[in-house]
Amino acid sequence: MENKKVTEEKLSGIKLLRDLCLTFGPTGCEEAVADEICRQLEGTTDAEITRVRCGNVYAVLHGETKNGETAKKVMLSAHTDEVGFIINEIDSDGYLKFSCEGGIDPRVLCGRHVTFRGKDGDVAGVIASKAIHHQTADERKTATKVKDMYVDIGAKNKEDAEKYVAVGVWGTFDSDFVVFGENDRYMKGKAIDDRLGCAVIIETLRRLKAEGKRLPFDLYCAFTVREEIGRSGAQIAAQTFEPDYAIVLESTAIADLPDVPANSRVAKVGDGGVISLADRSTVYDREFVDGTMKIAAQKNIPAQIKRYVSGGNDAGHIHKAARGTKTLAVSAPTRYLHSASCVAAAADFDSIRELIYAVLNGYSF
Repeated sequence: MENKKVTEEKLSGIKLLRDLCLTFGPTGCEEAVADEICRQLEGTTDAEITRVRCGNVYAVLHGETKNGETAKKVMLSAHTDEVGFIINEIDSDGYLKFSCEGGIDPRVLCGRHVTFRGKDGDVAGVIASKAIHHQTADERKTATKVKDMYVDIGAKNKEDAEKYVAVGVWGTFDSDFVVFGENDRYMKGKAIDDRLGCAVIIETLRRLKAEGKRLPFDLYCAFTVREEIGRSGAQIAAQTFEPDYAIVLESTAIADLPDVPANSRVAKVGDGGVISLADRSTVYDREFVDGTMKIAAQKNIPAQIKRYVSGGNDAGHIHKAARGTKTLAVSAPTRYLHSASCVAAAADFDSIRELIYAVLNGYSF
């Protein structure tokens, strides 16, 4: 993984997204991402920035109230963690056995570079398994199971490996962030899920300050932990703020690939943010969905409805908070989700930023 230098430089757009994606932050080890978010927000927004003991980062921007009325509460939410790995054994030859943290397809693992947060810094390794020319005929017919894989960090034996890592150490993919395609239309990297959502919130807060906007409600921005495992950070944020409305910013797997039937495709890269009607943990507020799509049409902002009920996200806890929260999910359509090479469109990043700003300024909360 590129050794990301700590800098006070305030980044925006693709540079900001790249910076966040390259930051180490598997589920349960999100501290460096929180550090970077706070660094990017410092001095660029009027919001009150706090970090709480569960690891969440909150940015609160109080709005205008009229006639002494209690302001409505609107929450923007994005999770800071990424899928990753945890070491659960070091064998006598110095190889690391591991388990996956989050939903990772074992077929994308063999041969991948990984990085572990070791005892004295980052430790590089390669995920490997029995070579194909050593496999039996039956073994070649099925994908290698995670339990049959290992990480090679170049150690001579167990004692040598234990100088650098230990059981319980976290790791993640080691993958650079690159732009590619005509006019750099696509972006590839680890952790686009959900650093893209984090970048959208950061830029929304900056834009509100730059344009001197005071919204007619209190805006609560939650950068949450542990979405990939249990979604506890979102539950804590929702219990803390008890929002009337919430917008969950996410990435979604889309299956816009050759040979996938149209009725099984979730959405299309390049056609704008994906608005969910339902997933496996939430039925979204239909009035909020319809109002958002109307604003998108009025402002000529690309947006699309999620066409397939699948997955889940932090909304699963948020919509049940207190007396209930009217909840919307806006996701970046992303190919090869939960891999070292997630792919999203730069145009969708732009569209989602515009849509969130338009909804905050145009929806009747």
